[in-house]
Amino acid sequence: MDNNKRRRETHWPKELASIGSIRFGRRSSNFTETVRFYRELVGLPLYETFEASFGSNGAIFGLPNSNLTLEIVEAVDTVTVDAHEQLCLYFPDRQSQREAIARLQEAAAEPVEQHPYWEATGAVTYRDPDGREVVFAPFVFGVNEPGNSSASGKHEFPSD
Repeated sequence: MDNNKRRRETHWPKELASIGSIRFGRRSSNFTETVRFYRELVGLPLYETFEASFGSNGAIFGLPNSNLTLEIVEAVDTVTVDAHEQLCLYFPDRQSQREAIARLQEAAAEPVEQHPYWEATGAVTYRDPDGREVVFAPFVFGVNEPGNSSASGKHEFPSD
C-alpha cells in the first residue's frame, strides 16, 4: 500500500477530537544532565520547570509547541531504560536533519549504533544521559518515507 493511501485511511477518532494537547512523561535518573541535553543539544524549547510540585521536580519541553509536550521528571530511584524507548524527530529532508544535529556535532556528541531500520533510512541516533535514543530522521513518516523503509519483513496498516 502506498504512503498516500495509508494517510487517507488514517484518521483521528471523533470521540477524541476535543483533546486539546498531549503530554508524554518520562522519569530521569540523570535529571539535570537530561534537561540540559534536550534544551541545549537537541534544542527543544523548555516551557516550564517545577520543583517540589506534588513531590516532584521536572521540566516540560514543547514538541514543537505546547500542544505536544515531553515532561522529564526527576526519578528518586534508578530508571531502567528499554532499547526501544526512542524520541523520533522526523525532518522533511536531509538538509533539515543536518541542521538539527549541528549542536550535537559541535558538542562532540557521538552518534550511536542504531536499529537497522534507521540505518537503512539515513537516520542518525544519539543517546540522552539516561540512555534513551533520540532519532533524527531525514523524512517524515507517512509523507516522504524512503523506498527502502519497509524493505524487510511484513508491514500492514490497519483499515477502518
